[in-house]
Amino acid sequence: MFIATLIVTLVLAGILLASAAAKLTRNAGVLASMEKVGVPAEKIPWLAYLEIAGAVGLIAGLFWWPIGVAAAIGVVLYFAGAVGAHIRVKDKELAPAAGLALVAAAALVLRILPA
Repeated sequence: MFIATLIVTLVLAGILLASAAAKLTRNAGVLASMEKVGVPAEKIPWLAYLEIAGAVGLIAGLFWWPIGVAAAIGVVLYFAGAVGAHIRVKDKELAPAAGLALVAAAALVLRILPA
């Protein structure tokens, strides 16, 4: 079970870090998506910092499971909020956020299952 946890954790952490980098470098596609769902430009770096914190927490959780559980819960909530933002503005491009919410949920389940 640890191998599955390790793989899901590293993939999700990598995606979070790549997403944070795109936000911090002001990637045009990311900015357009954020604008579409109504995220103010000055809040975008804060979303990137949350993603970085989630990635760090997930990786730290490989060494101490309570941190991993807390980080996974935070990442699930982050992407649930992203899905909600897309739904609120009737944006049909919510599949990436929904998919990542499911991957984060898988990371959480893998964390709380007995080894």
